[in-house]
Amino acid sequence: MTVYGYARVSTAGQSLNEQKETLRNSGAEIILNEKYSGTTTARPQFERLVNLIEPNNTLIVTKLDRFARNTREALNLIDDLMKEKIMIKVLNLGTIDNTPMGRMIVRTLLSVAEMERDVIIERTQAGKVFAKQHNPNYKEGRPKRKKDSRNTAIFEYSHFHTVKETSEAFNVSPRTVQYALMLDLRTDFLLPCKLIA
Repeated sequence: MTVYGYARVSTAGQSLNEQKETLRNSGAEIILNEKYSGTTTARPQFERLVNLIEPNNTLIVTKLDRFARNTREALNLIDDLMKEKIMIKVLNLGTIDNTPMGRMIVRTLLSVAEMERDVIIERTQAGKVFAKQHNPNYKEGRPKRKKDSRNTAIFEYSHFHTVKETSEAFNVSPRTVQYALMLDLRTDFLLPCKLIA
């Protein structure tokens, strides 16, 4: 049975030494670490760790926020690892495994994730109410983009060219070309156009 440790800091200027020492003192034999912000989706060392770790191994992290960006992501990772029979030790929280205590920790995390979601919804709704009361021009959702001369030119050019050719000619992304086509389709112009990227 191998004991892995995972350490992460959010900025390049922060040190990993304290986390690594804590993980070593807690029994981690192999420690993978990286300097990545919690808002970054790509975590190459963590992905490597998930590929290395095997059933009946243990993963140790110092805190839950080193392990995942938010409670929902943590729960998804915990669920995947527990299915593989991997024990997870969060040093400031406890051991998460298929025991009554481990299941209680997961239930607690589920409650926290639900609360986080509800708080976000509540803040969003409160923001909308405030905006409606204080901004006479408030409109919900994204403002609709209107067809302008550039979109019209893109639309007309695309009748005789592919999306890729059109995007290169106008120095825009293929998605912008497709958006220009959609604008005209919404106004009931049903002209043939090449949608080959």
